[in-house]
Amino acid sequence: MHPAQKTSEDFEKEVSIQATRSRGPGGQHRNRVATAIRATHEPTGIQAMATERRSQLENKVEALFRLRLKLALLHRTPLEDADFMPPGAYEPSGEWVARLRKGKIKVNPSHEDFPSLLAEVLDRLHLEGDDLGRTATAFRISNSQLIKFLAIEPAALHALNERRKAKGQRQLR
Repeated sequence: MHPAQKTSEDFEKEVSIQATRSRGPGGQHRNRVATAIRATHEPTGIQAMATERRSQLENKVEALFRLRLKLALLHRTPLEDADFMPPGAYEPSGEWVARLRKGKIKVNPSHEDFPSLLAEVLDRLHLEGDDLGRTATAFRISNSQLIKFLAIEPAALHALNERRKAKGQRQLR
């Protein structure tokens, strides 16, 4: 299971949290109280930080969300034999299926499930060698819907376009 797909409880067991003081606008509270949060996923070393809120708890929630998103973008789940199935036989997660409406995926990029869904798609895209058609088939959507989903997080679409460029393929928009 991809780290971004784990429950909050299981995910936080793999994360170390460090509170620090931040600099910049925000007045005395921000400069004298350790409200900035740095979250580190210990198995991968990937980090995320949140400093914009005055509350340590609010910054922790934001840092954990950003960490899940970074993990979705940067970490691929090791492949297992069960992963090698035809796209039509693949069963997307319940989270994905619940958001599927008439061949379109509906998800807000700030929703807590977004990093999990993105990780699932990027893992399958990696497995399929960046083949959009096979990946779209696996998730029961069209190629254009897959591209629109990836475009929600510009870094995901950019990384795919860089890999396509290296293969001499056209970029997606």
